[in-house]
Amino acid sequence: MLMSTLGASAETALSYTSATRGLAPIPASERELPTVTAEPYFKVSDEVLALEGPAYDRQGNLLFVDCYGGRVLRLSPEGKLSTVYTDTKLRPAGIAIHKDGQIFVAGVGDFAAGSIVAIDPDGGNPRTIVPASAGYVPDDLVFDNKGGFYFTDFKGLSTLPTGGVYHVSPDFEATTVLLPNMASANGVALSPDGKVLWASEFCAGRLHRVDLDAEGRVAHFGSTIPYHFVGRAPDSMRTDADGNAYVATYHQGRILAFNPYGIPIGQILLPGREDNQFLKSTSLAFLPGSRELVIVARDELGGRGSMIFRAQGLARGTTMFSHQ
Repeated sequence: MLMSTLGASAETALSYTSATRGLAPIPASERELPTVTAEPYFKVSDEVLALEGPAYDRQGNLLFVDCYGGRVLRLSPEGKLSTVYTDTKLRPAGIAIHKDGQIFVAGVGDFAAGSIVAIDPDGGNPRTIVPASAGYVPDDLVFDNKGGFYFTDFKGLSTLPTGGVYHVSPDFEATTVLLPNMASANGVALSPDGKVLWASEFCAGRLHRVDLDAEGRVAHFGSTIPYHFVGRAPDSMRTDADGNAYVATYHQGRILAFNPYGIPIGQILLPGREDNQFLKSTSLAFLPGSRELVIVARDELGGRGSMIFRAQGLARGTTMFSHQ
């Protein structure tokens, strides 16, 4: 049987537009947000490394991790890169620095069970804070102003939410649940006054905002989901001194900024994202006392390796526990 052509007219043919040509087009509702483009800051490697967890210490060094390589890395203010600590079984994903200089590292392990360890500033004296036997998959963490910390449990699927956000007491003896039943809880951050906790839910594409009571628990009617992300996927986050939250979007090559109530108010794009470059933007950190922030990302599609980018946020970054 002979098949004839349909002869469809040009008016019936779908076409890509300049706004939808790449793999990660900006959603229509976010295209009119105030937007800036970050600039390259430091080339970490020609290899495609899973960079995560940037955090500054009191000496101005930028600490971050190579997750699958099991390394905690340090970039000095002069641009010298060095390895502080290596543990390939830990698979580090997040860093928070104590005010005494200890580096706390959250590791996803084998993604069935991970742990949180603390190391000295020189990388020595590793000790376990949350053991793998507890059954969590720690991905990110943030200290409160009392020296305890919140961490995310990166477990669960979009249809099987088994992860959550947990709090560890300042003596590191007690772990309590704050937000249960999450689909791979990923990023976590606190407002400048420590009264609001933010968390991202990677597999469900949701932003959580939690009002905390004086004991650091969920206040009455305090747990809300102010935003649902379009596309993949909310990753790690930080806040600024005005209470805004900044969320890195994995597979989108950008940072989305929210006001203190979870309404999007701006975005930072990575250069080349429209050509599918550096789409895996995972985390960010503010240079202490400034509006300048750095973003870690990798370019798996284009083979351009792993980079740190920089831009400026809406306000100076929140003063972390490490600098209080």
